[in-house]
Amino acid sequence: MAEKAPRKFKVLKWFVGIVLFISLILVGASWYISVKFKPLIRREITELVQKSTHGLYRIEFSQIHTNFITGSATISDVNITPDTNVFKLLVAAKNAPNNLYYIRLKKLSINRFHPYGIYFNKKIDISLLLFDNPDITMVNKHFDFNDNRPPRPRKSPYDYIKKLFKSLRVEVVDFKNVRFKYVNNNELLPEVDSVSNLNVTLKDWLIDSLSAQDTTRLYLLKDVNVNLRNYTYATPDSMYHINVNQLDFNASSGKVNIKQFGLVPRYSENNFAKVAGYARDRFNIQLNNISLDGIDLPAYIQKRELIANQMNIADGGVAVFNNNTFPKLEKIKTGRFPHQLLQQLKTQLTVKKIKLSNINVSYTEFDKGSQQRGKISFENTSGTITNATNAVKVKTVNPIMQADLLSYVMGHGKLNINFKFDLNSPVGAFTYKGAITNLDGRQLNQITKPLGMVQVNKGIIKSLAFDIKANQDVAKGKVDFAFNDLSVALLKKEEGKTRLVKQGLLSILANALVIYSDNPSKDGKFTSAPINFTRQPTGSFFNFIWKTLYQGVKYSVGVTPQKEAEIKAQVAKFEKMKEDRDERRRRREIRIKKREREQR
Repeated sequence: MAEKAPRKFKVLKWFVGIVLFISLILVGASWYISVKFKPLIRREITELVQKSTHGLYRIEFSQIHTNFITGSATISDVNITPDTNVFKLLVAAKNAPNNLYYIRLKKLSINRFHPYGIYFNKKIDISLLLFDNPDITMVNKHFDFNDNRPPRPRKSPYDYIKKLFKSLRVEVVDFKNVRFKYVNNNELLPEVDSVSNLNVTLKDWLIDSLSAQDTTRLYLLKDVNVNLRNYTYATPDSMYHINVNQLDFNASSGKVNIKQFGLVPRYSENNFAKVAGYARDRFNIQLNNISLDGIDLPAYIQKRELIANQMNIADGGVAVFNNNTFPKLEKIKTGRFPHQLLQQLKTQLTVKKIKLSNINVSYTEFDKGSQQRGKISFENTSGTITNATNAVKVKTVNPIMQADLLSYVMGHGKLNINFKFDLNSPVGAFTYKGAITNLDGRQLNQITKPLGMVQVNKGIIKSLAFDIKANQDVAKGKVDFAFNDLSVALLKKEEGKTRLVKQGLLSILANALVIYSDNPSKDGKFTSAPINFTRQPTGSFFNFIWKTLYQGVKYSVGVTPQKEAEIKAQVAKFEKMKEDRDERRRRREIRIKKREREQR
């Protein structure tokens, strides 16, 4: 038994030696083949790129490293650039693409390219083509001759390889950690956008005798996946950061998912207006789930048009803050309503339906007079917006954009509202109708006290219904405000005090002589408020809506223009009486002090 072990050991040594010897031969052969084939590979790659792109692109690189045993290769210092002279000829022949690409990277890796299949079967099958940390610049120039062009080559690239190969297939083309720059050359001056941390995966890229006409393929591809992580962009005014936590796109489904989106102010509420230099709305937007379905990728690639079937926005908030202790920037806002701004976008946008759910919206203002913050909130907002488009110049396109929204004012009163925007109107025509129901009036004190110097002591809002037709200049319609047991107090700010104090006598007069406590009244008479409100050119869209409804509310509670004039006259009368009383008191004090001095 002792003799058998050494024999087995010797056999094992011979076996290992044979394996090592064969491996050395294979490695040597691979090295020899790779050395001999390098010039051929360099020439074939260069010619393949030029021929398959009609001479539009050329590829340059420094070195090629190959391993025919593992079927892998790397190409170093790669530059893929377009020939601008060829591009001009293609433009003249109306064969030029809308996009030109400049690609630069340190290393291009090719994994598992099956060299023996290339030699014996005339088929190139590559498992992975990896572009690691590339710099890509895409230059876009729209040409009308490319409109309505299908997402397939006009001439099959197969015509350029059929003399050498039967097919060329790459299972996966990966662009990892891309630094991408987009140059828009459709305006007088180029517009440049850039992004980093971008990953793009192209699946099943195939060139054969049939692939160019395969309608299930997109530019010879079966699918495209795009992933963007931790994207941050500073807005041109340097007041905000746009943050995208994660974005995923899949071409076959036409779906985009954004995990978290934020428009984040770069300065605190206290410092925002100070940095801006004037009273300016400060937006803080946080949305946790955004998706787009049915995106037309060829339209975006060719003309940068965003066309989608549906957009979903859920779970988030929009908070607006304004500090009006700073001077206002008087700026004409005519022509800047939402549907007018949509038409002014340079790129075409069409989203057939936008669905909103669980969005909280709030507006807060720090008032110069009261030195307090007033706030109104619309909580758990949901609804749909249909036909959000700026393609209305096409006669077949529906010119009406509609929004149907449900929200809860201060988290309590139910608000239903419908907007209809005429996208073709030169004066920004739109309508809005709806109602707020079942709201305790005291819930409004958060905004009426600091911003209106009015406190609602009690009152139940049964319904605040409105039906308004408007444009950028004027609003007409009616407001029907039904309420019970309304009582208010007028407030004022006194020097040296942090709290607002009641104007007792004026409040009594307002409740007794002016303000209706019920509508309909005890005898059943209902006051419906007609609306005819002219917008100030500096007023924003939402300011216009608020002022219009406010006019109807004032009229409904009895504060008509005539009553307002009476109130002002009464206020002036009481102020004069107070001044006279104060003057008499001052003179009396002077006389008393004079007598006291004389008695001394």
